[in-house]
Amino acid sequence: MARFRIEGGHPLRGRVRPAGNKNAALPMLAACLLTTEPVILDNVPDILDVRIMLELLAALGVEITRRGRRVTCRAAHLASAGLDPNLSRRLRGSILLIGPLAARCGQAVFHLPGGDNIGRRRLDTHFLALRALGFELRGKGPYTLVRRPAPRRRTLLLDEASVTATEQALLTAARRPGPTTIYNAACEPHVVDLAGLLTRMGARVTGAGTNRLTVRGLARPHGARARVSADLTEIGSFLAAAALTGGALEVAPLTRAEQADLEILRGPFGRLGLAWRACPRGIKLAATRPLAVQGDWAGAIPCIADGPWPNFPSDLLSILIVAATQTRGEVLFFEKMFESRLYFMDHLIQMGARIVPCDPHRVLVSGPAPLRGQHLASPDIRAGMALILAALAARGETIIDQAEVIDRGYEQLEIRLRALGAAITRLPSP
Repeated sequence: MARFRIEGGHPLRGRVRPAGNKNAALPMLAACLLTTEPVILDNVPDILDVRIMLELLAALGVEITRRGRRVTCRAAHLASAGLDPNLSRRLRGSILLIGPLAARCGQAVFHLPGGDNIGRRRLDTHFLALRALGFELRGKGPYTLVRRPAPRRRTLLLDEASVTATEQALLTAARRPGPTTIYNAACEPHVVDLAGLLTRMGARVTGAGTNRLTVRGLARPHGARARVSADLTEIGSFLAAAALTGGALEVAPLTRAEQADLEILRGPFGRLGLAWRACPRGIKLAATRPLAVQGDWAGAIPCIADGPWPNFPSDLLSILIVAATQTRGEVLFFEKMFESRLYFMDHLIQMGARIVPCDPHRVLVSGPAPLRGQHLASPDIRAGMALILAALAARGETIIDQAEVIDRGYEQLEIRLRALGAAITRLPSP
């Protein structure tokens, strides 16, 4: 395992080109299993999770060509209907392959996926949706998903607004002739990306961006080309890094839709004094230190909570917690979605942050607090990025082990941060 060495106190200034959203890229790559024709995706991020997904597809017999940010997948002849168990254990997104694989081949053999240890991440919603689409789950590990005749009209009510379960249902319904209606669907921008690709492949998807989706599938979807949208989590991480170090940042290019999606983040970021403005084809954040908390009416302590879109994304809550350690005032953070997401607070407290854990889901942060460099380890993707932000704002040197964990979600991170002025290097483990 590699490690990052970071010397804090260097302002980040410059321009960032946002990478593609991994949470859009993974299901869009899975869509290639639905057709024998090429599926071409632009703006695919070069991150570890995407590489593992491409390895899983290649092991199934998919022909893959990568040129820069463009990936072409052609599943003309599948060699297997079983997912590689070792690769599956390294990627939670591997579960997205089972629906389209069984829809195409009649069955899919798989093991339970891996992923970040941020609490219980149930798969029941996937299997309930697949059952409603006419599939049967067999076995106790390895598992086999078997295709059965399905009613011509299908209605699914997801028992939670799960992003990946919504994507699973979309992918599978796209190759089941006839209409499928999905209630309580996730509304995230990456779900909209997948719906756009499936529409280009011949399936008629309506309602994307709302909690009611309708899919009219077909027996043989065709090839298509689509673009992976910008990663809002990465953009938020870079904006916070610039603000915490007293720097300034421009993020471009962004489409109008991507700029509109960023408006969802403006309120919680603005609570901590982090504000940006529109610029030609992007956004710009100017130097804003010192940062100050904007309290609730009558001076009450504000609460920033996560939730399904269009609520604040859980993946960015760790980033704002670090920002709050350097902001004058107090903020309560409420993590509603994952019971282990806040376990990395001990690392921030070790660095000098003033944080009071209230329970597994809530912490009270008082700032600003001077942070000191420490030797730490990255527990998951988002906590790892949050620790990098803390290190950039800290005095002295910080070592962060398990850099590969962060590589799963951030493309060429140390190279891009150095281009902005950060003192960060990647070291091999001793």
